[in-house]
Amino acid sequence: MIPPEPPQQQPQPPPPAPPNHVVTTIENLPAEGSGGGSLSASSRASLRQRIRKVLNREMLISVALGQVLSLLICGISLTSKYLSEDFHANTPVFQSFLNYILLFLVYTTTLAVRQGEENLLAILRRRWWKYMILGLIDLEANYLVVKAYQYTTLTSIQLLDCFVIPVVILLSWFFLLIRYKAVHFIGIVVCILGMGCMVGADVLVGRHQGAGENKLVGDLLVLGGATLYGISNVWEEYIIRTLSRVEFLGMIGLFGAFFSGIQLAIMEHKELLKVPWDWQIGLLYVGFSACMFGLYSFMPVVIKKTSATSVNLSLLTADLYSLFCGLFLFHYKFSGLYLLSFFTILIGLVLYSSTSTYIAQDPRVYKQFRNPSGPVVDLSTTAQVEPSVTYTSLGQETEEEPHVRVA
Repeated sequence: MIPPEPPQQQPQPPPPAPPNHVVTTIENLPAEGSGGGSLSASSRASLRQRIRKVLNREMLISVALGQVLSLLICGISLTSKYLSEDFHANTPVFQSFLNYILLFLVYTTTLAVRQGEENLLAILRRRWWKYMILGLIDLEANYLVVKAYQYTTLTSIQLLDCFVIPVVILLSWFFLLIRYKAVHFIGIVVCILGMGCMVGADVLVGRHQGAGENKLVGDLLVLGGATLYGISNVWEEYIIRTLSRVEFLGMIGLFGAFFSGIQLAIMEHKELLKVPWDWQIGLLYVGFSACMFGLYSFMPVVIKKTSATSVNLSLLTADLYSLFCGLFLFHYKFSGLYLLSFFTILIGLVLYSSTSTYIAQDPRVYKQFRNPSGPVVDLSTTAQVEPSVTYTSLGQETEEEPHVRVA
């Protein structure tokens, strides 16, 4: 008898797979000995991408434009030094007067031939007293800083002249409603550290510091001049953003020439008569006026592209350019700290320019933004404006910033 075949066992279903989060396949595992290399390559690629975002074309152009302004100030300093030390022509008001006359001839006459609301007479009817104050502020800012050289030391002037930076920041914050980020303040601190390094190098090499016969008076003159410079720069930024560059320069030329002419006749006419006029002195006055006119004409362009704060940070390198020229022209002693100072200031400029600042479009939104715990203001019911407020960039931003909406 043939025994019956044993029943065939049914194949068992495969056990259920563990949850996805514990499944590990050979494809998920990094290749042996290559994990560190892949991570390093990824980190290097990310670092290169971040550097490209920071060192973008617009930021480099902004830094370069600021250095053009510094070079113009270097030309102004060199011609003034030759006039005062080699030819004993101490005429700061007359030098400013020449610049204002050039501005008047180019820009004020341009306004005079325009038609409509941009005509010179129409502007004077609406805003003459504002430009009169601005012209006086601009003139006295130049005069006070130049006058301070007679009383205090070069070191004090270089350090205290940096006071213009906090003045510009505060005025921009409260009047232009500009918002800064942490990286901006880091860049500002780095720039000021670079300036301090340059002053330290001056002391170490024994660079001529001036008489310093009455330092308190000289220091107060520098602080006053720096404050007036800050007011003038912020006012200039407001005008060129809301009105026009030609209007600003034309009105500065008009009122600057008027007030400097009066001040020249009262305070400096005797000094002007003592100048030993010849072709060399004439050439120095022409060079000074050309650099000053170029500075005034070009600065609004750079301020509109960047900001008044960025421009004043860029101008910190002007003393270094003058010093580098002085190594050949006046046989100054060289110190490696000068190069360290120069590159430190440039690094601070790159940090400051690496991200944009923002300006609130509506002051009431700005106040509410400063005080989030306060009552919510419904702008749609109080004014014919949209409740959604965009903070517009004043520089080149590398990524899109979210809008701020106030309910």
